Amino acid sequence: MWVAELRFRIIADTNLSIAEQQVRRYLETLIFNGQILGREFPTYQTDDAFCSRVVLPAQDALSTGHHSLLGKAAMEAFAQAGLAYPQLTLLGPDLMSSHTDPCTEAKHYIVFSHFAENVSPVRCAEHFAPVPLYRLQPTGSKQDHEELIRWQLQYQALDEVQMQQERVLHKSAEKALQGLHSTLNRQGRRFARRIEQQQGKTCYYYLYSGSSTDCQAEATKACPSCGEPWRLQESWHELFQFRCEPCRLVSNIAWDCQ
Repeated sequence: MWVAELRFRIIADTNLSIAEQQVRRYLETLIFNGQILGREFPTYQTDDAFCSRVVLPAQDALSTGHHSLLGKAAMEAFAQAGLAYPQLTLLGPDLMSSHTDPCTEAKHYIVFSHFAENVSPVRCAEHFAPVPLYRLQPTGSKQDHEELIRWQLQYQALDEVQMQQERVLHKSAEKALQGLHSTLNRQGRRFARRIEQQQGKTCYYYLYSGSSTDCQAEATKACPSCGEPWRLQESWHELFQFRCEPCRLVSNIAWDCQ
């Protein structure tokens, strides 16, 4: 991941409201195409420009060839708002973030998310590293990844709720994360199937397992989808102890049982 600054130079008469709206519009297209990461982007004004600090999944993330249709439309609207095309300055690697997948094209994928990481919800199955979404075919109706990212935000919110020591709505959150047929997991599995169909590569879905009613039987539990054995001989990526190829599911021994 890279920390960068976008500079929107003022080239014509404009006002704060119009300029702010245009900068926000452009940044949102980048968010929903996986070209910038996170939810907050500090933006400030200088004498002749507006500047935003962003985190990129890769150095080339903002190349125009990666823009969605909405991103390209936002680029063309800068002049009307009195702003020049954004100038990008790479400030350096983000020391607090995970490394982006080194593969030019992953062989397989895993849909996986966690409340503590603002990275792509799609991982390379070989390296378990985040795959920038703009490298994938659009998964949403707007020809970008907005729906997938909005799903991820809900997943992370529920994950954070059930991870707190003073747990409020813990059981509700865990049920949504752990239940195979919860709305959250049904949506997530649809995205995994869509990615597999579009990319022509196997795409697994991570089914979270936090607690169990029987820790003694946890290690030999069956796949919750097909009922077949799915225990791996060795942990995969030091996280997954279960994998079902037909159902495209991976999971772990419940954390409370480890």
